[in-house]
Amino acid sequence: MSLATHAIEKPVHTWMLILFCLFGGLWAVVSIGKLEDPAFTIKQAVILTDYPGASAVEVEQQITELLETALQQLPQLKHLESRSTPGNSRITVEIKDRYRGAEVAQTWDELRRRVHDVQPRLPPGAKAPQVIDDFGDVFGIYYAVRADGFTTRERYELADFLRRELLTLPGVARVETAGVLEERIYVEIPRERLSALELSLSQLAALIQVESVVVQAGDVVLGDRRVRLRSQALLGSADAVEDLRIGIPGTTRELSVGDVATVIRSDNEIPAHLIRHNGQPAFTLAVSALADANIVEVGAVVEAYLDALRLRIPAGVDIQPIYQQHVVVAESIDSFMANLVLSVSIVIAVLCLAMGWRIGVAVGATLLLTVLGSVFFMKLFGMEMQRISLGALIIAMGMLVDNAIVVAESMLVAMQRGLRARQAAAEATTRTQMPLLGATVIGLMAFAGIGLSQDVTGEFLFSLAAVIAISLLLSWLLAVTVTPLFGHYLFGRLRGGDGDALYGGVAYQRYRAMLALALRHQWKTIAALVALTALAIAGFTAVKQDFLPPSDTPLFTINYFKPQGSDIRATERDVIAIEAALLRRPEVESVTSYVGQGGARFMLTYSPEAANAALGHLIVRLHPQHRARMDALMAEVQGEVRTALPDSEIYLRRLMFGPGDGAKIEARFSGSDPMQLRALAERAQALMQHSGAVVDLRHDWRQRELVLVPRWHEAHARTAGVTRADLAEATAFATVGIRSGSFYEDERQIPIILRPPQAERLEAARLDDRLIWSAAEGRYIPLAQVVDGFAVDHEEALIQRRDRVRTLTVQGEPAAGLTADAALRQVRAAVEGIARPHGYRLEWGGEYENSQRSRTSLGATLPGSFLVMLVITVLLFNAWRQALVVWLIVPMAICGVTAGLLLTGMPFSFTALLGLLSLSGMLMKNAIVLIDEIDNRRSGKAACGEAVMEASVSRIRPVVLTALTTVLGMLPLLWDAFFASMAVTIIGGLAFATVLTLVAVPVFYARIFGIRAATSQGDH
Repeated sequence: MSLATHAIEKPVHTWMLILFCLFGGLWAVVSIGKLEDPAFTIKQAVILTDYPGASAVEVEQQITELLETALQQLPQLKHLESRSTPGNSRITVEIKDRYRGAEVAQTWDELRRRVHDVQPRLPPGAKAPQVIDDFGDVFGIYYAVRADGFTTRERYELADFLRRELLTLPGVARVETAGVLEERIYVEIPRERLSALELSLSQLAALIQVESVVVQAGDVVLGDRRVRLRSQALLGSADAVEDLRIGIPGTTRELSVGDVATVIRSDNEIPAHLIRHNGQPAFTLAVSALADANIVEVGAVVEAYLDALRLRIPAGVDIQPIYQQHVVVAESIDSFMANLVLSVSIVIAVLCLAMGWRIGVAVGATLLLTVLGSVFFMKLFGMEMQRISLGALIIAMGMLVDNAIVVAESMLVAMQRGLRARQAAAEATTRTQMPLLGATVIGLMAFAGIGLSQDVTGEFLFSLAAVIAISLLLSWLLAVTVTPLFGHYLFGRLRGGDGDALYGGVAYQRYRAMLALALRHQWKTIAALVALTALAIAGFTAVKQDFLPPSDTPLFTINYFKPQGSDIRATERDVIAIEAALLRRPEVESVTSYVGQGGARFMLTYSPEAANAALGHLIVRLHPQHRARMDALMAEVQGEVRTALPDSEIYLRRLMFGPGDGAKIEARFSGSDPMQLRALAERAQALMQHSGAVVDLRHDWRQRELVLVPRWHEAHARTAGVTRADLAEATAFATVGIRSGSFYEDERQIPIILRPPQAERLEAARLDDRLIWSAAEGRYIPLAQVVDGFAVDHEEALIQRRDRVRTLTVQGEPAAGLTADAALRQVRAAVEGIARPHGYRLEWGGEYENSQRSRTSLGATLPGSFLVMLVITVLLFNAWRQALVVWLIVPMAICGVTAGLLLTGMPFSFTALLGLLSLSGMLMKNAIVLIDEIDNRRSGKAACGEAVMEASVSRIRPVVLTALTTVLGMLPLLWDAFFASMAVTIIGGLAFATVLTLVAVPVFYARIFGIRAATSQGDH
């Protein structure tokens, strides 16, 4: 008994399947997790190590090198990248692509152990390394909080209150605040009072420090109880610092700190991070949801709770969104669902118009159940509804509808020949179910390589392969069960007719004539097809190449850099001017500015900028109606800023789909000598600039920093009993101040800083006049006695390394109208022709490297997928010649693809590659069903030429309808930024694939089997 017969004779089972898909799908649509983009693991951890006072070279040699040597022994390691700056080492560890899930967490545990083992070998003064392995957490619910007129303490309390409150909400994993200024207790000692003191700076700092430390005070026995003695820190408030008594060693005299210094509580004079929103100071509130939470629901809860909190927070607090992932996801899902519904509606409408309402309803209902059932299985397998998984349903639409069309059309034809519905269903499914199953498996295997790809792009697109596999297999099951049942209900009233008259229409007659002509001139037809394919392959070289398209979110970022070594307040001044200019533009909705470092990772494809006082980073959101002006606006802003601030660097970027960040074009020079690396970079930049293909040129070592170096007088210093450490302490006190303890305000720790008044510390020319403690004389002496002035020098301040080798990266963006691939082609030969000293090498990074990794990883899995497809093709026919026909037409699919991409100007991106795979699957499926039909007619004793002709004619309607419904179903995706090039690939390819199926397959079959054209029967 066939599956169709069982479905009709036992309809209860079939209706259970129908209701399962219908109601299970509706439940899943409502409850399934929703994301903007699929989650992928950022397989990176960052190790931060502070080494105060060290130069970048000293940090590199004494910190970075030691840690990298230990880390390179990790078997999971893929790459090491480090950034050594004065006083700080930042190492980024990237592990191999094949590690996922729990393996990544285990790797970070092993990394921590190795870092811990190195810690005793770090130099004195180096802080303990900090390992950050939650680098990829996404804070998709992101707000700016403005509290105009509030003190720093009040801002801190507000930020802490909001953080604590939001952490209580269901689905919230982390809440972080940034941009709240830190406070300091400054103890300012004038020069004349310092000189009268008989205490060194170290002694004075130690006296203050000891009063702020909580220590164990012991316990006593009182009766049967043991009572703890509590030692309370003297510095319970800022005023207590001023009242602190200082004893002068060797005397009975005492002074209070207030007698010799002015105590001030104020903001940190050198902040590390400044944030502004819409022209006013602000701090940010970043919320991350649990991994298994529905971001739309979490976002709605957070938004409602913040609205409720407005009654509990002071007036004047303004909370404004920077990025609301839950809103973006909801809009994206709604848009995709609308596209999906539109695609299904188009398919059903076309079927009803072309084949009548009965077959339209039967096939359309099967398609709808397939889509709903696929969503249900996505829910069961823990998959989310996001851009890629929903796009997969639309990609698979052509293959989904084809199964039902073939079965319904075969059943309809059988009934028109006089068979009853049950007999027609049995005949239709018995003949087609195995070829359709084999073709379905071949179709899903075309995408299996994506799901098996080990790189991050493969992980990003895994749901595409998974959803296509689920939907295709389900479509086959429903096509051989549900479609026959619906046909039994709907086709039962159709009356039998003359089987020979079924294909007697004008279109069929014209097709017969064309195919007869092609079969009479088989070699000429094959030559024409081969020539056309060769022409398409040659033309494909003119198609623009791209990796992943930019996002259509109306938001872009600006990276602004002053010369390296700039003061953060100077950077802030320029950023304020830039944001003011932006806010004057009517297209701009909001501007969030960051100075000193970037923002939180508010979306997975956004990479925060590392800390740098010369950095200004702006997130600019446009009004949605001005989305089309984004590129033009970015060019205008860049030109204006470069004119107004010519000594600065400014680079603007749109958000991107998928993994990969940084510049689109990168040339990495590796070697040992920084000056040689800079020389190579200068030559590469000159060549790129001369070509005109690459703009926004820069490199990641930036400028060398200006430094002042004291000329140490060794003999005088020994006589005075002054050490180099004393000199460092004296200059630190004279400029930024030295830390002398802390006092605690609840859980908040506020440092106490000793320093001179502002008039004495902010002028470099007065450094010679500063005082230094002489241990030999027991008093302060002028710094000029041990230092012969200060020399001006320049030194490296940003030493970048890759895999333990110094690496300078030249970065740039393609000029307007060029893709990264086209721009790279124009400069690659010239840059690679630069003469490099022995031991220096050049590697290309950026989009080229990302694309190569993805395609190499995909290429490693595709051969296995194609081997399975080949084996299935051979097993389906139990012969080689039929399989050869199928595989001969696959390369010819490039013809329509090339034409479509060239006519529309769309690039061949990674998504277009997915479209090509989908196209290949549809083409092979049509070919398999047609060849199987030819074999069946030949086995039925029909003349060979007549079998080829009649089988081809019988497939016109399903092939054309499948192509037409797929093309029309793809139309909504032409306006989607991510899937547009894929849609063009499928639409253009299918137009030619229809010709391939209806002409090339019969001709190749006839040629390989030695079949001549039919005579009068075939020519009429």
